[in-house]
Amino acid sequence: MTTFKDRSDVFADLGTKLSIAEIFETLIDGAVPIRLTAYDGSATGPEDSEYSLEIKTPRGINYLATAPGDLGMARAYISGDMTATGVHPGDPYDILEAMDGLKFRRPSALTLVTIARSLGWERLKPIAPPPQETLPRWRRIALEGLRHSKTRDAEAIHHHYDVSNTFYEYVLGPSMTYTCAAYGDENWTLEQAQENKYRLVFDKLRLQEGDRLLDIGCGWGGMVRYAAKRGVKVIGATLSAEQAEWAQQKIAEQGLSDLAEVRHTDYRDIPEVDFDAVSSIGLTEHIGVHNYPFYFDHIKGKLRDGGLFLNHCITRPDNTRTTKAGDFIDRYVFPDGELIGSGRIISEIQNVGLEVFHEENLREHYALTLHEWCKNLVANWDACVEEVGEGTAKVWGLYMAGCRLGFQRNVVQLHQVLGVKLCPNGESDLPLRPWWQP
Repeated sequence: MTTFKDRSDVFADLGTKLSIAEIFETLIDGAVPIRLTAYDGSATGPEDSEYSLEIKTPRGINYLATAPGDLGMARAYISGDMTATGVHPGDPYDILEAMDGLKFRRPSALTLVTIARSLGWERLKPIAPPPQETLPRWRRIALEGLRHSKTRDAEAIHHHYDVSNTFYEYVLGPSMTYTCAAYGDENWTLEQAQENKYRLVFDKLRLQEGDRLLDIGCGWGGMVRYAAKRGVKVIGATLSAEQAEWAQQKIAEQGLSDLAEVRHTDYRDIPEVDFDAVSSIGLTEHIGVHNYPFYFDHIKGKLRDGGLFLNHCITRPDNTRTTKAGDFIDRYVFPDGELIGSGRIISEIQNVGLEVFHEENLREHYALTLHEWCKNLVANWDACVEEVGEGTAKVWGLYMAGCRLGFQRNVVQLHQVLGVKLCPNGESDLPLRPWWQP
C-alpha cells in the first residue's frame, strides 16, 4: 500500500483522508515490525509476519488515540478491541519481543489535523477505560490520601494482591511465592528455584533454631514457613487480608502455629523489637523512595545489636531516571509503585547506620521466574479466566511477559542487599568472608 511518511503534499491537501494503517505508517519511526490490520480493511507491515495486531473496533482507536503509548495499547488489548495473533494471551512475550524497539515519531500540527479528520473527531474523545484499570495518581489523592499513607498503601496492595488466592495458586504454583526465584541453572524447576531463594535468604541471615525473624511484606508466608520449619520464631506482616488468611491456614495445616504467625497489618504497626533478623522480600517497591529513610531506620529499630537485615527488591539499572512506574504498570498492576537503582538503596541503608555487608544482582533469575509464571498461566488459562475474567487474566499475561523482556533487556534488575546493625563498639561479630552457598 502507499506509505504516507514524509508526504507533506498529501497532508497539505485538505481533502485527504488516511486509512488506519496509513496513519500508523505515518506515526511509526522506521519499518512496521509486525502485521497490523484494522476494521476499515487496511493493513500494513510484512504480510508474512508470524505475529499481528488487529484493531477490531472504533473504540480501540479511542483508546489508542487518547492515551498514546503503552497505556492506550493495553486498554485496547485488555478490552478486546485489539487482538494479537501468533501468541497465547497468557504469554504474549514473542510479539512483545518482535515489537521491542518500536518508536513513534512526533507528528506535525498539519499531520494531526489530517489524522483527526481521517478518524473523525469523536475518536479523539476520552472514553471510560476497562474495569481492570485503577484511578490515575491525581485522583487517588482525593479518595485514598497522599501516596504511601497507610490507607493508600493498603488500597494499592488490595488492588494487586487480593485478586484471588485461587488465581495466584494457578499462576505461582505450589510455593505461592510472588518474588524472584534463585536458580542454580536454567534447567531447575520453578519450585526448586523458589525453595533455593528462601534457603539463600535464610542462610544469609545466619538464622538458627530459636532465633526470631520479622518478615515484612511476607505475601503468602513462604519465608515465614520456611524459617519456622527450621525452628525459627517468625512474625510475618502483610497488608493483604487474603494473603494473611491463606498463610495462617497453611501455618496451621503444617503444624507451625507455635513458631509462625502472619498478621494482616501494616509493617509500621508491628510492636515487637529485638529481632535477630529482618527480611523484606519484594516490599521496597511499594514503599516510595522518599520514605526510604524512615523505612530503613524503622527496620534498624527492630533489630538487636548484631542483627542482620536482607532487602530483596526490583531496581532500576541506574540511579538517575524517574522512580515512578510506567502508566500501564501504575494503572493496572502496581499502583504507586516506585523503583530506583541499587546504589540509592544501598546509600539509604548506610545513611540510617546499617552497615552493608553484601549485595548481588539476580536480574536474569527474574526473567526465568517470569517465564515459568507465564507457562503456568497458559497451562491453566481456562481456569484462570473462569476465576478472574478474561480481562484480568490478559492483564497478567501482558504484565509478566513484558517484565520478562524488561529483565532480559536490563530495563530493570533485582538486587539483594545484606546489612547488619553494628554493636555499640562497631563490631559485627560476622565471619570475615561470606558464609552461605550461592
